[in-house]
Amino acid sequence: MSRTVEQIAALGTHANKISTDSLAIRVQAHPVPSVSARSIRSVKQGSGRNEDIELATLGRPDSKTRHQVGTESNEKELAPQAQEHPASSIESDNAEKWGARLQFATVCWSILTIGWNDGATGPLLPRIQDHYHVGYAVVSLIFTLNFVGFIVGALANVYIVDKLGFGKAMVIGASIQLIGYAIQSAAPPFPLFVAAYGINGVGLALQDAGGNAYVASLKDNSKTKMALLHSIYGNLMLRYGFARHGFTNNTGTGVFLSPLSSTQFSKISHWSFQYLTALGVTLVNIVFLISVFRFRRLEVALADVGQARTETSSPSNGENKYRQIFRIKEVHYLATMLLIYIGVAVTIGGWSVTYIINVRGGGSNSGYISSGFGGGVALGRLALLGITKLLGDRNAVFLYILLAICLELVVWLVPSLIGDAIAVSFVGFVLGPIYPIVISHAGKILPHWLFAGCVGWIAGFGQAGSAFVPLITGAIASARGIEALQPLMVAMMGAMLVLWLIIPSTARRPE
Repeated sequence: MSRTVEQIAALGTHANKISTDSLAIRVQAHPVPSVSARSIRSVKQGSGRNEDIELATLGRPDSKTRHQVGTESNEKELAPQAQEHPASSIESDNAEKWGARLQFATVCWSILTIGWNDGATGPLLPRIQDHYHVGYAVVSLIFTLNFVGFIVGALANVYIVDKLGFGKAMVIGASIQLIGYAIQSAAPPFPLFVAAYGINGVGLALQDAGGNAYVASLKDNSKTKMALLHSIYGNLMLRYGFARHGFTNNTGTGVFLSPLSSTQFSKISHWSFQYLTALGVTLVNIVFLISVFRFRRLEVALADVGQARTETSSPSNGENKYRQIFRIKEVHYLATMLLIYIGVAVTIGGWSVTYIINVRGGGSNSGYISSGFGGGVALGRLALLGITKLLGDRNAVFLYILLAICLELVVWLVPSLIGDAIAVSFVGFVLGPIYPIVISHAGKILPHWLFAGCVGWIAGFGQAGSAFVPLITGAIASARGIEALQPLMVAMMGAMLVLWLIIPSTARRPE
């Protein structure tokens, strides 16, 4: 018996044909990976009988030979186990795919709340001014506090994510946002109302940083998903813009698209109840974040859906993470570019209506221009994916910025109401893809062990542009008139072009 076992073990190394008096070995063409210990035990149990035991050869990976040594009972015993593993593997793969989709959908909902917030501020400004009896300069304090909130949130994100993890940071951000909306919905005294915008800024920055870091960390279709993520943001601005402008025709019929927001809030005494709708959307967001991510860190959440963990430890032993991030000049280039980009997008979407009405003599339906711009942003982020892939990220961004500058010059220099409206929509269309491209490019050139923190700061600081640039625009409009809008936008787009020129196209070397 021991001699038989030794022969079977030698068979795994040399793949030779063994024949004994008590064993019959049949050779057939079938690839089996290895000789199992169970098969050897079966030989021991089968000693003394003329039986067949199934064994596999250990040879080249493409070996087509199978050795069967064993009894029919052993073959029946092993067959169900061989079939069970592929089935469980398929079920596991399906569960991971659905888990990944659910995680991505949850992140999209978080970004949707940011679009909801940014799309509401511009259309509500006239009603806020009427209610609190303030002018352009004073109402611009909304953007000032919002900007401060974004900066605080972007700075805090690095620490919170490092200490508590991605899942907890997202829930904290959504909860802070909920507090801000609760205050605003009561239409409190103006100082408290403005302070609520600062609170909102902190919460939005945390979620924007986390959402972008999550999608940028994906290894499967990251660019496409980044474009889809931010098209949802733009699409929300489009739909919310229609609903909140409260467009009317001569018979007073309201025109709106989104059933989640009501045109009538801007017309009734309790106009601030509009923030209750934002509060409801944010409450749903908190439920999703808790139930899907369950307060886990980013690498754990990704591993749960089948993405292998990557090394995130820093080669700089014990060095402060803030210091590591902020000494990387590319981080500041990227953050500044997104600050200008988001500021330009929000400013065009909000102030273009005022420009068309005051400078081009547009009527109440001029509000459609803001919605057209938002629709262009949403559509461009998806429709231009093929062009971006064909040209490459770097060349595509150069092209999109140059086209946007040309179209903005049309709005500035061509006194045509319809022509300007169409040009504004196409400005949104060509600007749309830039944000997801920049975030994806950050993943190529920044150290992988600092990637989540870097992207969090870039996205959070960039989001501050939604408050900073409109604030500057409001101040200039108060001093020089709304006519200064277009040259300001052209200058800002030119600054984006210069920044993209100095941002490297290849990964930086670790210091």
